[in-house]
Amino acid sequence: MLSQLLQLFLAYEHDAKVKLVILKGNGKAFSAGGDIAEVARLLDSGDWRLGLKATAEVCKLLYLIATYSKPQVSIVNGKVMGRGAAIYVSSRFRIATENSIFSMPETALGGVPENSYFLSRLPRFLGEYLALTGAQLDGPEMLACGIATHFVPAAELAMLEQELLASIGALTSETTSSCDDLISYVSSIISKYSIQPALKERGSAWHNMDVIEKCFSKSTVEVVSSLEKQATDIDGDNPWLTSTIESLKKASPISLKIALRSIREGRSQGLGECLVQEYRIACRIARGEISTDFRGGFTALLVDRNRIKKWEPSELELVSDQMVDRYFSKLEDDDEVKELELPARSNLPTINVQL
Repeated sequence: MLSQLLQLFLAYEHDAKVKLVILKGNGKAFSAGGDIAEVARLLDSGDWRLGLKATAEVCKLLYLIATYSKPQVSIVNGKVMGRGAAIYVSSRFRIATENSIFSMPETALGGVPENSYFLSRLPRFLGEYLALTGAQLDGPEMLACGIATHFVPAAELAMLEQELLASIGALTSETTSSCDDLISYVSSIISKYSIQPALKERGSAWHNMDVIEKCFSKSTVEVVSSLEKQATDIDGDNPWLTSTIESLKKASPISLKIALRSIREGRSQGLGECLVQEYRIACRIARGEISTDFRGGFTALLVDRNRIKKWEPSELELVSDQMVDRYFSKLEDDDEVKELELPARSNLPTINVQL
């Protein structure tokens, strides 16, 4: 499916009859990240090259969507997780509803979230929080935190789509003289259906942004201790804080360190550089030469349904800088895989999220 999406996006961009691309889920979820099961099976059977081929296509798809020259709308009216979340945040227009649930839970499986370019540009270290904890955000939180660009009630989605299709289909070259005009036109239509939803009264990431900024600005080892100190300093229970600490302690230690470094380095990298780096990480994970946490984590959590997983290394303190460095090292000829090559694109994205 991801391969077909890549081919469709390429074809539509060069099709003069296509003025707008809408991406949405066919069912209750936009994407629940189900592709991870197939990739893990390929790795477990020794077909890691096929798993990497899928990863390379995903990187190219993310690059294409983020630099798309035509208006592109992604609508999430259910769960969006893992690679589905990485695709969603690459879109220019990102619509959420009251049914939306966003999560990037890869570290709990021994993996690393994709799209460090976007995550690294979320303010107040929110990207680190989402990537390391795999925390779930609902629709109103997605909008407040900058994950979504618009919030549209689910009951209004059908009317929104109808107006988009009818209005865009009726446009002529005289009506819109440039792609920017078309993007502005699409934005104005979506805004007609958008509302500012109410947030939970308490217990959300939005209400704990000060804690996120204070604690997730630390290095990986210090994040947990900083959160624990925060918990002892407050009066009364804070379920959000307790849940955040538990999520970090259950995650793969090496995944936490890789994810944090990926986001930190992503801040000074362009989109293409981030994707090349993520592909290098995926290659090291696929081959399992440094750690087999991904293969073991997937089996324990999704196949055997056993929530008890022994990570290797088992503690953050046992993950050396040298181990992490290997995940980011350039792919050499003897690695059996080549560096990811991305085509030149002129429409590079600019992400500006304000909280």
